[in-house]
Amino acid sequence: MRVLVINAGSSSLKYQLLDTKTKEIFAKGNCERIGIDGAFIGHEEHDGGKQKLEVALPDHRTAIKLVFEILAAAGFDSGAIEGIGHRVVQGGWYFPESKVVTNETLGWVREVAPLAPLHNYAEADVIEICRELFPSIGNVIVADTSFHYHIPEKAWRYALPRDVVDRLHIRKYGAHGTSHRYIWRTANEFLKGEVHRLVSCHLGSGASLSAIKDGRDMDTTMGLTPLDGLIMGTRCGSIDPATVCYLVREGGYTIDEVDTMMNKQSGLRALSAVSSDSRDIEEAAERGDRNCQMALDMFCYRAGQLIAEMAQSMHGFDTMAFSAGIGENSDVLRAGVARELEWLGVSLDPKKNELRSDDPRVISTDDSKIKVLVVPTNEELMIALDVEELLHS
Repeated sequence: MRVLVINAGSSSLKYQLLDTKTKEIFAKGNCERIGIDGAFIGHEEHDGGKQKLEVALPDHRTAIKLVFEILAAAGFDSGAIEGIGHRVVQGGWYFPESKVVTNETLGWVREVAPLAPLHNYAEADVIEICRELFPSIGNVIVADTSFHYHIPEKAWRYALPRDVVDRLHIRKYGAHGTSHRYIWRTANEFLKGEVHRLVSCHLGSGASLSAIKDGRDMDTTMGLTPLDGLIMGTRCGSIDPATVCYLVREGGYTIDEVDTMMNKQSGLRALSAVSSDSRDIEEAAERGDRNCQMALDMFCYRAGQLIAEMAQSMHGFDTMAFSAGIGENSDVLRAGVARELEWLGVSLDPKKNELRSDDPRVISTDDSKIKVLVVPTNEELMIALDVEELLHS
């Protein structure tokens, strides 16, 4: 089935047209700087052709219309698209699984948007315009939170007054669920069904862990929002919640300023004082920059702590898998995280760890108590498979 997968961010829109059977990618691209000066669309096709279009992108509606024009000009008109899958960041309490787009389900995306205002409103606009342009093509919503929705109540409930929690739908929602679901599926297939307790490590600019026991998510590190858990590129991760009150009372910051600080000015960027990109930080650390070395040490220390926490939710683990930008590409940080877990029997093979590949691979030693993998994630394929399943059914 030919599926167009759309991933609308706060100021970007990624797209990929692929075949669910052959996994061939016919075309893909990214609309960058939506609503900002200097906007452009980068487009690439399976034959290697590339183009960069500098165009005005005042909003996501304009961006998706231009994407369809580009695809049509390349020979991929509406007749070549059998379904459209939409990554939605926050599914709230309405999306415990992926759902076909209807007027009702589209309304739900907007209703839960206060939990992810920078993303859900834009995603809803894109879904709406796709339905208007091509009413005969089915659309499917794949929420990042769905995979985590069924974790045990002891893992998702917060120790706040029940009336407040229930009225405002406060709970652990998590994120990166589509990626964690793909990592589980791929790791289990790769190891021929021998994976039972997996700690999935989606480590990128945004980072989260998931504890997956025989395919069921037991816990995850992100919470009500993606701010919780690991240290990330610009997010602080878990801290004492009273820090917010202290910054407001004693620092004179507004709530919005604290929100911006913790989401966009913290994490690796703040610790290193160099960059939010781990590659820049690793290079500076090699040159002797102590702040950058501390940023890397803290990232690995925190990851090790939370991997142990995820293992506790399953009462042990037999496999862990690195994925996403850092997890797939940084042998330095993979080794650093593994060192934090040596006491649990994790042992990496240095040569295997340094190898690069687009395929899943084992990087642990033969005698490691925990099997350690690198699994390149593929959220687009996971979304497309959901589209195929729901539209065919």
